[in-house]
Amino acid sequence: MHSFAWWPTLIVLGVATFTDLRSRRIPNWLVLPFLLAGIVVSVWMQGWHGLGQSLSGALLGLVIYGVLFWMGGMGAGDVKLCAAIGAWVGPQQLILALVITGMVGGVMVFCWAVFGGFLRELLTSAGNLAFGWTDRGGLRDPEMVIANPLKRKMPYAPAIAIGTLISFFAR
Repeated sequence: MHSFAWWPTLIVLGVATFTDLRSRRIPNWLVLPFLLAGIVVSVWMQGWHGLGQSLSGALLGLVIYGVLFWMGGMGAGDVKLCAAIGAWVGPQQLILALVITGMVGGVMVFCWAVFGGFLRELLTSAGNLAFGWTDRGGLRDPEMVIANPLKRKMPYAPAIAIGTLISFFAR
């Protein structure tokens, strides 16, 4: 991880959180240049080793959140944002960030469901997603897509932002 990586990350996470809260979207014009800049800075600062770390981090974010996207629990913007963060911080830092993000996201979802009055529905849906894949004939729930207007959608960029920033200070 670069010692100054938290500055551009803080800015991008702030904008991503704002846009995700406002429109439930994280724009490509934000995350794709951030991803490319992470790779370029890594190569500039660390040479070939930096390229390997940057690409490994980006790939790790893409794979982990890509699986969640494929299952219907994550938006494509969240996937690209995590890949871009991985390009800046590398795989080791990204693992820590994703673990903390998962904990923060879990608390946020729980609070959202309690205060929104749909905790039972959330727990039932989570159980069906985790354990009902044999009944569905596959892991992906066809109803759990971002475009489904009947499903509740929580912006996840705030959880990603909090988890990533805590990971900077935890190291």
